[in-house]
Amino acid sequence: MASRDVTVRGAGIFGLSIAWTCARAGASVRVVDPAGPGAGSSGGLVGALAPHVPENWNPKKAFQLDSLLMAERFWAEVEEVGGVSPDYARSGRLQPVADDRALELARAREGTARELWGAAAVWEVIAAEAAGAWAPLTPTGWLIRDTLSARMSPRRAGAALVAALTAMGVEIVTEAPDEGAVIWATGWRGLLDLSEELGKPVGNGVKGQSLLLRHHAGDVPQVFAGGLHIVPHHDGTVALGSTSEREFDAPDTTDAQCDGLIERAVAAMPVLHGAEVVERWAGVRPRARSRAPMLGRWPGRDGHYIANGGFKIGFGVAPKVAQVMTALVLEGRDEIPAGFRVEDSL
Repeated sequence: MASRDVTVRGAGIFGLSIAWTCARAGASVRVVDPAGPGAGSSGGLVGALAPHVPENWNPKKAFQLDSLLMAERFWAEVEEVGGVSPDYARSGRLQPVADDRALELARAREGTARELWGAAAVWEVIAAEAAGAWAPLTPTGWLIRDTLSARMSPRRAGAALVAALTAMGVEIVTEAPDEGAVIWATGWRGLLDLSEELGKPVGNGVKGQSLLLRHHAGDVPQVFAGGLHIVPHHDGTVALGSTSEREFDAPDTTDAQCDGLIERAVAAMPVLHGAEVVERWAGVRPRARSRAPMLGRWPGRDGHYIANGGFKIGFGVAPKVAQVMTALVLEGRDEIPAGFRVEDSL
């Protein structure tokens, strides 16, 4: 069997996306994950692809904007090749405005969004009644609406990438030796292993719990209220998430904190009262010490690379992460922004 150009270790959203982009660039690729595709936090429920606030611009926000704008074409090509839909839709987002000060800030951000987002998307303040029946409660009567936010089904997105990679002849296996360049996209446990090898903490895991309700909301925007993502999906479900737990005993079990998400969701969106709980889920998201994704060469390991630390924005930045990692690994072209490099977490 011919040697591979690239071995990707980890079949979460970063690993699969990088494998896809490398394969599209003509590389021979193999993906290796003992637990299989989407076994970690990439197998969750929520799927909120939401931008940062359009102000205090920095490389992280610019990187995320680029990725969100790339996403529609990225996922359309994945679906075209593999025949599986990721359930992607740039459906926008609504947020309640809490008080007069928040209203003043929201209106100021209309201008900064025009400057920073250009014609690509809108951030605006609208009257709550303009949003129709699917609108969060808002004490001021005003909502923030943006057209940049998108949603997808994390599991369907993973399945879409697997199908597309398989159609291109990329193997996804549980065990295999390293061949060619090796990209480590191994999630929170990989960050712990890297911390141990380097002798200093470079990242860890933050547990999140989420759940899925049976509610046919239709083609409506996602809602972000009180720190909670409320994301309608095309299959007649609404995802709620998530908790954020730095200390935890079990990485994959749910508890009363998960049930509390329902109370918070109903407080924001009374229309969800009484909706059937379809599934509860828990997993651990990889968080790099810098809080930005950790991308680049593995210090002291020639030919090895790291792509980790997606944390809460992993699905949103995956297309751009795949692009810059492919450029680095296959062409030696370093387009990783400041704050994202592996050494920024050291």
